[in-house]
Amino acid sequence: MSALTNSLVSRFHNIIIPTSIASTIALGAVLLINHNGVHASEVSASPLDDHSVAALTSLDNAMEALAARITPAVVNIAVTSRVPEEQADQQGQLQSLPPGLQQFFGQFGGQFGGRMAPQPPQSEHGIGSGVIISPDGYIVTNDHVVDGATQIRVTLHDRRVLTGKVVGVDKLTDIAVVKVDAHDLPAVSWGDSSKLEPGQTVLAFGSPFGYFQFSVTRGIVSAVNRQNPYSDDARKPGGYIQTDAAINPGNSGGALVNAHGELVGINTFIISNSGSFAGAGFAIPAQTARATAQQIIAHGKVDHGYLGVTLNDVTPDNASFFHLPNATGTILAQVTPDSPASRAGLQQGDVVISLNGHPIENGGALQLAISELTPGTKITLGIIRNGAQRTENVTIGEYNHHDMQVADNDDSSTPQSGKLGLAVANLTPDVRQQLQVPASVHGVVVQNVRPDSPADEAGLQSGDIILEVNRNATSSADQFANEVHHVPAGKDMLFLVWSRGNASYRTIHTDPNQNG
Repeated sequence: MSALTNSLVSRFHNIIIPTSIASTIALGAVLLINHNGVHASEVSASPLDDHSVAALTSLDNAMEALAARITPAVVNIAVTSRVPEEQADQQGQLQSLPPGLQQFFGQFGGQFGGRMAPQPPQSEHGIGSGVIISPDGYIVTNDHVVDGATQIRVTLHDRRVLTGKVVGVDKLTDIAVVKVDAHDLPAVSWGDSSKLEPGQTVLAFGSPFGYFQFSVTRGIVSAVNRQNPYSDDARKPGGYIQTDAAINPGNSGGALVNAHGELVGINTFIISNSGSFAGAGFAIPAQTARATAQQIIAHGKVDHGYLGVTLNDVTPDNASFFHLPNATGTILAQVTPDSPASRAGLQQGDVVISLNGHPIENGGALQLAISELTPGTKITLGIIRNGAQRTENVTIGEYNHHDMQVADNDDSSTPQSGKLGLAVANLTPDVRQQLQVPASVHGVVVQNVRPDSPADEAGLQSGDIILEVNRNATSSADQFANEVHHVPAGKDMLFLVWSRGNASYRTIHTDPNQNG
């Protein structure tokens, strides 16, 4: 947690135009009109009649009714937590969070805009939002809102301030449940986030900057099934709802509702260069949040299904490499040894197209579906392997963060590929140890990448391990160079790349004029 909320609020105060300045501007406009010989009475317009604005007033009335229905069920959550000794420095606190959360959930010391004495703080304070989901006081929020809390104060819409207690949290989905001792509270009904489509109207509720409590913004669903670009674990379920409804620091844990007033998402992070609203906010879908909250309320914890794979989406760029008729499904870029997937016979390069007969459009859909299954559940996956369809029966395992092990060897040379813009070398024991590459990983190590080259555009970096070229394993720098040089100029290539513990397929777009 940090003081970012405070700084953002301070910036807000700096851009407010004082009323005296606003009055001067308005007066200047009137004087200009009179100077040109035009009187204000001559340019004033009569109000439009009810018939002319019927559609707009009808929309306004609907939004007002919707906001009035939801706002009482949204709460402000103030958290006090101890400052770990190693995080006493504010910069260290910020860097300890994923980049998306650094921007999205801030803390403040003392009053907004105030200064603190230059002494190590003993506690820190954070502001977020929450949604009442039952009249007896259960509230859903984000795990990162209440993380490390020693005290939680929940402010209701009627201005009552109650003490909150954490019932349980789930770090995989970033969902937490808080309980207050109260009855007959207004609650929001869950909606079906799987029915959301881009373009649908949504409203976001919360306390932006921690200061503007019980705010509502309106926008649309920009996209669904988005991945979390800040995820520190490739196995975390994605499926996020993207919206352009304004979400700012302090909105974490707030409600995203549809036009029927149903809770379809829990606001959780933004993508922004400034740290505040930039048109891209993200919410955990109700499909995930509801199942997680129900398990927390019933058991105090969540048991997630686990398959043991790393996924890539099928795209128009890579579909042909897997002999696919269209660009739907998800590719198994990595199968963890001794996982449910490996025990069922799933292989790297398999393409999952269905789960229990239901189509799988992308990796996010499969991640979401698997995470919601109870460990021990038996499922049937429809897959395509080397162009042939088949089915595999899998027994879902139990997710354990500490079981993250992934699916080695040679001497050293450095062929440079002109057409790709990267240099590779053999993966020697010394290099393997230096890069902490598991013994089970075999390939060539990327030594450097030329800026703005095809390799750079594909996201390759020094230290990455290239496992395959065009679905063919490569275990030495010479073999890699041979595979690359046999690809015709201008033809795309598919690399399987191991990076930071996970494997993924990368499509390399080469320059048709570069033969080197």
